[in-house]
Amino acid sequence: MNTTTRRPVIGILMDWQVKGSFSPRPHYAIRDSYFQAVWDAGGLPVGLPLLEAAGTDYLTHVDGVVVPGGDYPSPSRWYGDTHGIVDEHPRSVVNEQLIRDLLLLDKPFLAICAGHQEMAAATGGLLYWRVMQSLPGAGNHRGKDPSEPTHAVDVLPGTLLHKLVGKDSIEVNSHHHEAVKSLGDRVVISGRAPDGVIEAIEVPGHRFALGVQWHPEFGLSEADHALFTGLVEASR
Repeated sequence: MNTTTRRPVIGILMDWQVKGSFSPRPHYAIRDSYFQAVWDAGGLPVGLPLLEAAGTDYLTHVDGVVVPGGDYPSPSRWYGDTHGIVDEHPRSVVNEQLIRDLLLLDKPFLAICAGHQEMAAATGGLLYWRVMQSLPGAGNHRGKDPSEPTHAVDVLPGTLLHKLVGKDSIEVNSHHHEAVKSLGDRVVISGRAPDGVIEAIEVPGHRFALGVQWHPEFGLSEADHALFTGLVEASR
């Protein structure tokens, strides 16, 4: 195949469950919408398991990465207080280091919802345990149906996010309890909800290092599609 037409290989990190509807034993799982979104954007999606020792090996075989959403208990150190768990979930261990490796290698990646929170934690930030209880004035960010818009996001000018969506404000879905509280030195805010909740972060100086709190894989708008297209283009 001509290299100019080759689809960039986009690794999608898998979620992990100790048991569930798929199997009563530990298994990997991820919604198919992530794979479809990457394919529609021109990429070739592949699943990446949570094998801690194989992290950097996988990164040599993919051109870009999606760090997806998920629902799992986060470690207490991500909150800086007594919340969270002591015995860490496999995903928090693997993804935290993998995000640091992605930045070190300047490998393009898009972090979504829980992945957005992992990105903040991996780069020196902290999270709110329950944003409605912890941030005065915060609204309900746990929308009943993520296939419908929930609220607006104000997009900061001059950011990668603004370049991708081409708008000062976009409508997004929302399905999360936690939220980003503070950021590390290298990370900047590129989008906020009207109530002040941080909805998008990025690391300037990298080809593509973007985290968003909503779920663009549902493809509710052209802005959502633009995030995946931008990731694929940056991965060529």
